[in-house]
Amino acid sequence: MPLNIKDLAVTALDFGPGERIPDKFAADHGNAAPRLEITGVPAKTVELALIVHDPDAPLPQGFTHWVVYGIDPAAPVVPAQGGTAVYREGPTSLGTRAYTGPQPPPEHGRHHYYFWVYALDTAVNGEPTREEFLSAYGNHVIEQNRLVGTYSA
Repeated sequence: MPLNIKDLAVTALDFGPGERIPDKFAADHGNAAPRLEITGVPAKTVELALIVHDPDAPLPQGFTHWVVYGIDPAAPVVPAQGGTAVYREGPTSLGTRAYTGPQPPPEHGRHHYYFWVYALDTAVNGEPTREEFLSAYGNHVIEQNRLVGTYSA
């Protein structure tokens, strides 16, 4: 996957870059999905994808908290759960197809949560896992960027 960074950005409306993710978005405090806005979408984007990943999790591949495909480049907002946007959710590391908030193991310190956004030149078929998506669609990424939030118990 080549380096593609220009204008694409993802912003959380409830916390800033590098800030602690508020408790209401954590798995054991309500598990609400944060409201995200995607800006600077390249003109030839067919579809946007979003992956929320914790590389600090004590697992070989880290922990995937949310996988979202089919985000409309003309309406690039991923609302909190119960919103009206149409998109498809892929499997998280738990095997569920929904947002799973931060929940680092006790005494494991601060974790970093990467909210990756990908502008794609093709539509994603089905609901692949994070690893399947990166393998199959890496060469279709027009541009990518990320927002990083932190969380500790």
